[in-house]
Amino acid sequence: MEATRHRYVVEGWGEGELWTAGRVVLEHSFRLGGGAAPTARDPKGTPTSPSGSVPDADAPVGAEFAPEVERRLRRLLAGEPEAFDGVELDLGWCTPFQRAAIEALREVPHGEVVTYGELAALAGFPGAARAAGSVCATNRFWLLVPCHRVVAATGLGGYGSSGLGLKRRLLELEGIPVDAL
Repeated sequence: MEATRHRYVVEGWGEGELWTAGRVVLEHSFRLGGGAAPTARDPKGTPTSPSGSVPDADAPVGAEFAPEVERRLRRLLAGEPEAFDGVELDLGWCTPFQRAAIEALREVPHGEVVTYGELAALAGFPGAARAAGSVCATNRFWLLVPCHRVVAATGLGGYGSSGLGLKRRLLELEGIPVDAL
């Protein structure tokens, strides 16, 4: 499977990097703000070789797929409801629990939230709230798997290294009153 890197910018948000193989998303990351483009790396997190052996966005395989996903991400970040349930993700690396949690989370509609415990139960693993939190913390499909829609039973919860400011901004963008959480 040959991975293709697609870089794009969303005005007012930052820069994204979408890795695809044909019509399958291997990984999606995003860096807030301006500055340099995301660091080149393969979809598993290993830096690419200095020769740039990972092809860039001009690759012919699935060439129309990544720009369409990027357009949909831009619409979402502009506040428009957008679902990514039809976008195939590479989940071959997942445990059965991780796969179930990711699939359950992809079903949470725009403008709604679930708790970590509810996510675990929706995935068929009641009582696995901490494990559901771990899935969210290691999410490699930013926005395609909307972890910002998962909150703690006692409030907003965390949002990893991106911070609560970003989680609040994403939830407010979807019309969720974060002060009520």
